[in-house]
Amino acid sequence: MAFYRPAIICICAVGILMAAGCAQKRQLPIYGSHTFNGKDTVYHTIAPFQFTDQDGAAVTNATFKDKIYVTDFFFTSCRTICPIMKTQMLRVYEATKNMPDVLILSHTIDPEYDTVALLHDYANRLGVESARWHFVTGVRDSIYKIAQTSYFTAALQDKTEPDGFIHSGAFMLIDKKSRIRGKYDGTKKEDVNRLIGDIKILRQE
Repeated sequence: MAFYRPAIICICAVGILMAAGCAQKRQLPIYGSHTFNGKDTVYHTIAPFQFTDQDGAAVTNATFKDKIYVTDFFFTSCRTICPIMKTQMLRVYEATKNMPDVLILSHTIDPEYDTVALLHDYANRLGVESARWHFVTGVRDSIYKIAQTSYFTAALQDKTEPDGFIHSGAFMLIDKKSRIRGKYDGTKKEDVNRLIGDIKILRQE
């Protein structure tokens, strides 16, 4: 029986290496519609935008050129899911502190209340750097439109709701080509754990 043990060990080793290779090659899906132009597949991408962040700086698609980013929609006076979302997004912020190609973008859906100065104070209270985490405000209809048509998430005013707004608790993962590569429940630790893992996978592409 001793003669067969090396073979078993070798087979096991090959199996482990094959499994590791499969894990390394795993790719994230690309969300949204896509077309074929006769040469290449053209995927859904985030539409052009321009907002203003907590420092009063313009934030556009160019801000995220050659960057991966995680995005969400919130408002500072939210008393329901937003505090949970920000606690979880802080985990993403900490997990990516040594990843210079990963940023965070949070849009307020209450731009009349969430001024630049208020967002600046909000970011300061969280203790985050504006270079890595942009809190943006802008024209309300533009924010709602990009939420619904680019990120495929809910963001709208509704006076029947406790805080006057409806919005999703989703975190979206966007790649360096402005494509959606993942959607996660920002109120659930296990989903955010998956997001952090997927960021690492995406950086290897």
